[in-house]
Amino acid sequence: MPDPRNPGTDARSPLRPTVYAIDGVIPVIHPTAFVHPTAVLIGDVVIGPRCYVGPCASLRGDFGRIILEEGSNVQDNCTMHAFPGQDAVVEVDGHVGHGAVLHGCVVKRGALVGMNAVVMDGAVIGEQAIVAAMAFVKAGFEVPPRMLAAGLPAKVVRPLSEREIAWKAEGTAEYQRLTVRSLATMAACAPLEEVEADRPRVDAGTAQPLYQTKEGQTSGD
Repeated sequence: MPDPRNPGTDARSPLRPTVYAIDGVIPVIHPTAFVHPTAVLIGDVVIGPRCYVGPCASLRGDFGRIILEEGSNVQDNCTMHAFPGQDAVVEVDGHVGHGAVLHGCVVKRGALVGMNAVVMDGAVIGEQAIVAAMAFVKAGFEVPPRMLAAGLPAKVVRPLSEREIAWKAEGTAEYQRLTVRSLATMAACAPLEEVEADRPRVDAGTAQPLYQTKEGQTSGD
């Protein structure tokens, strides 16, 4: 069905991700996952159900295996890679922020790696843990479950609050919903030449930055 604002386009046409086989090994993408067409998947990459892979992400399974488990997300400009025979894994509901680099590490169930963080080989980010933005997690380092790690190199700073863990879960849920939105409505199109008088907002939910959720806390929280 043509898009009435952009004749000649099909608003329902699928966006095809950029995938390459190597040594006869072909990436796998579950049909309920969304991989942006500017992302690059090479070789031994397995994308599970309900995953989101953002624009310009690079998942290189040309040495080791890259695995995204159900409901996880790897956002724009992220890189995943591993040494030969090793895996880089984001487990169920894992969340990897813009520009992060994961090399031969494991992000456990429900954990978050912040924007532009680097997580090195053999590191393990524990369940529901958070690695702060810009942190450097050295090789072999383990972040215990439900803890915050930050710094260069990263150190375990403190336990996470229930509010912080809930904030992370809400953000991951919105990325899972973004997967559905992207599969249903994202399409290549020509831009408009001017802003419409009644221009709508995208249907992005109500998630807010963590610092704004903290402002509502009382001393008893």
